[in-house]
Amino acid sequence: MRKVLSAVLLFFSFLLHAQDTTITIDKQPFTLAEVVVRNNFDYKRLLVTIKDDTTFYKAFRNLRILGFSSYNDIRMLDKKGAVKASLSSKTRQNRVDGCRTMDVLEEATTGDFYDKKGKYNYLTPELYAGLFFTKGKICGENNYVKGKSLTASGKSGIDKHKEQLKMLFFNPGKKIPGIPFIGDKLDLYDEHAQKYYTYRLDIVEYHKELAYVFTIEPKEELKGLKKDQIVVDQMITWFNMKTLEVLGRNYSLSYKAGVYDFDVSMEVEMTRFAGLTVPSVLRYKGDWDVIFKKRERAVFTATLFDFKK
Repeated sequence: MRKVLSAVLLFFSFLLHAQDTTITIDKQPFTLAEVVVRNNFDYKRLLVTIKDDTTFYKAFRNLRILGFSSYNDIRMLDKKGAVKASLSSKTRQNRVDGCRTMDVLEEATTGDFYDKKGKYNYLTPELYAGLFFTKGKICGENNYVKGKSLTASGKSGIDKHKEQLKMLFFNPGKKIPGIPFIGDKLDLYDEHAQKYYTYRLDIVEYHKELAYVFTIEPKEELKGLKKDQIVVDQMITWFNMKTLEVLGRNYSLSYKAGVYDFDVSMEVEMTRFAGLTVPSVLRYKGDWDVIFKKRERAVFTATLFDFKK
């Protein structure tokens, strides 16, 4: 009993005396938890790998070469938070001979989710469809990410906005050209951002396995004040300790400008299938208004399962 008590006291003593360590890589300060420092590995290489991560984007590219089922729940809300339009469906993506198609197994809608021509009445479900729905038959796709950087160059109008939103989704924390007022402020790794954000690496338990967790947050003294330089309110990413692939990511962003404003949050959880990392659950909550577009308030959940090669 004394040995057990001594071990418990020793453990809590370690927690109380654990000290964070700050290091600098490429002129940028990072905070390492005590448990990271004590593991005695090349954390500089690790942090560089995390900054240049492509596994989050690749997980969604993997959906283009697999079959899977999906429960889809999309709700458009009014200013009081009541549902004014919605879609609830079950779909099945089929992948045969290098081509993918989709079957709608169940579907129910309310309100003006679709217009008279059967098209989406809102931009949010249109973007959702671009991630998880297949229209017609699409062939010749792959899951490569090398040389597949997202860009809005050469696009205009709504197509440009869609591409910028994809960049915001797949590469949060990276600069997005062409967005007035905030494009540069989204880059969380340049020297300018160091004045406003803290960066911390730790080891935690995530879904019953140890994982690296990398957290980016506004500095404590800025949290109570919404400075015009802050766009990312929080970004937390969990990484597999062996492969450094993304296991999950939560992030929230908000900003108010003269011509638009937004307040969105996203939670993404990954799973493994046939050696590939793929998204299994995605939750979104957003309120945004863009000039020449109606304000959209929406929540949605995508649940992906029954993957097949």
